[in-house]
Amino acid sequence: MSQIRLFVTTNETGAGLVLNGLSEMLGEAPYALATMEIDEKANVWEASVYLDESEEDILSGVFAGVLEGLFPDQTPSVEKEVIPEIDWIAKSLEGLKPVRAGRFLVHGSHDGDKVRPGDLAIEIDAGQAFGTGHHGTTMGCLEMIDAVLKSSKPLNALDLGTGTGVLAMAVRKLRHIPVLATDIDPVAVRVARWNARRNDIVGGIDFVTAPGFHHSAFKLYGPFDLIIANILARPLMKLAPGLKNTLAAGGTVILSGILAEQRYKVLAAYNAQGLCHVHTVWRDGWVTLLLKR
Repeated sequence: MSQIRLFVTTNETGAGLVLNGLSEMLGEAPYALATMEIDEKANVWEASVYLDESEEDILSGVFAGVLEGLFPDQTPSVEKEVIPEIDWIAKSLEGLKPVRAGRFLVHGSHDGDKVRPGDLAIEIDAGQAFGTGHHGTTMGCLEMIDAVLKSSKPLNALDLGTGTGVLAMAVRKLRHIPVLATDIDPVAVRVARWNARRNDIVGGIDFVTAPGFHHSAFKLYGPFDLIIANILARPLMKLAPGLKNTLAAGGTVILSGILAEQRYKVLAAYNAQGLCHVHTVWRDGWVTLLLKR
């Protein structure tokens, strides 16, 4: 079945609003959302949702409704692009360059020769789980992990929504402490476990499929001195009470997957749980937050 992209052309602020609106409207439905800069000088951006062609009628109506709510005076039109059938994993590898974030170098298997002495190298190929290091959220988390572990000595860590496992591996490469890495997607958990093995991490990280904080693994390994959650703003806000209850006294939290304009909503949710804001990293329209209990 053909894949299509429904998109709208606007400016950077508008694209962020559309992405946020679609995220709230679609909730946790499995649709890929994205923004893309088309013309830097003219401030032209696109906000997109990717879907199967059979879902076009439903999603185009949802998209149009979001736009009408955001731009009632001059509603932009929803455009459509048919996605050609391409091996996107192979294609993405062609353009993925090694990424440096703090002391980390995240690279694909095709760029192993780019590792320099002193690099904390993590090999990740594009695949079925999120987190190759190229997205602003992953970069922000890696930089924050590097900074936090330079100045503190947590006894354990939780990577909530582990994806490829890159953040759990980053913690383990810096500190030989037990790490629990969870995801609601069993495919992501399998991918993360495989990625750890290919990076010669054979112990110290327990990868678990866990849909919520009621899973026994959280009680078995917690409370946690360091919690990292690179998800999305809306689920992060819902998770605030459970995350706080899983965090050790004096513990540190790194949150990402948050658009810049969503920052204050997420902070408000965690401030209400007694967590204090320490620092923010800004990358490509996304923010990574450092909080302390």
